[in-house]
Amino acid sequence: MIIVMKARATENEINAVAKKIESLGLKPHLSKGVERTIIGAIGDERLIKQEQFEIIAGVENVIPILKPYKLVSKEFKSEPSIIKVHGVEIGGKEIVVMAGPCAVETEDQLINTAIKVKESGAKILRGGAFKPRTDPYAFQGLGEIGLKLLAKARDITGLAIVTEVMDTSEVEMVAEYSDILQIGARNMQNFKLLKKVGQTRRPVLLKRGLAATLKEFLMSAEYIMSEGNFDVILCERGIRTFVEYSRNTLDLNIVPVVKQLTHLPIIVDPSHGTGRYDLVEPMSKAAIAAGADGLMIEVHINPAEAVSDADQTLRPEKFDELMNNLRPLVNVMGRTL
Repeated sequence: MIIVMKARATENEINAVAKKIESLGLKPHLSKGVERTIIGAIGDERLIKQEQFEIIAGVENVIPILKPYKLVSKEFKSEPSIIKVHGVEIGGKEIVVMAGPCAVETEDQLINTAIKVKESGAKILRGGAFKPRTDPYAFQGLGEIGLKLLAKARDITGLAIVTEVMDTSEVEMVAEYSDILQIGARNMQNFKLLKKVGQTRRPVLLKRGLAATLKEFLMSAEYIMSEGNFDVILCERGIRTFVEYSRNTLDLNIVPVVKQLTHLPIIVDPSHGTGRYDLVEPMSKAAIAAGADGLMIEVHINPAEAVSDADQTLRPEKFDELMNNLRPLVNVMGRTL
């Protein structure tokens, strides 16, 4: 439920509404605009009756939110959210590209790749320190050593870092080193983990689950935001279907639908979405045409020696070519790269 305050509502009147919400066992969330303050009552709306708030001084209107995802919904916030990370704005005019290796392997591999992707125009460095793998015997990541290497790459290049966190016990450690906490597809409905990252003040990149519906995807974002962290970036990375010629089916339909229903930015990962390096460029173009706010691309200094996801990884020169080929389309879309 949303309580819209009058243009000249006092702080005492605003506080009175917030206290009333808390007394009913819900959480108040204040959004102060230029003219009006909007207060969201977050929780089970069955505990609230509109008339309880309509009679409070300073209240102009009480609006129920019908969708199950309250904070995510455009009903709660009509203007697009822009997530700021180290001077980079995700969700604004710029198409933000996150690029780097699937896994952090060595210092030379990571630093050299980071330097190359920055030269080509990437704004954020991606790299996995913890790697969830289907095969228990496959490379599982360097852990904290990998996080330290990512931090070193940030010091050298100035690129912000996005890396995955897999367990509630690791959230504080990963948050210490990284700028954006990634929730991978396999953890999209790990609700304890979602709540834990929601209690941090690090932006969260939430990847769509392997077979998640749109509602399930947005409800996972709601879990994070209900804990007070509103810096959520959605990521479409492909879903599992009967298709056998690509790793996943990249569902670009979700991009404009997310834009219609929510205020959150959404990026697309064509590397995981296709599993094929030769499909990364056409699907990157399609993602931008669909309205995506950014891309996540896997790049390795030598893909033939990559310990994971070699088939979908670009060499630095191919990534540079991709970025150059994207710019005319980005300009036509009225955005920047």
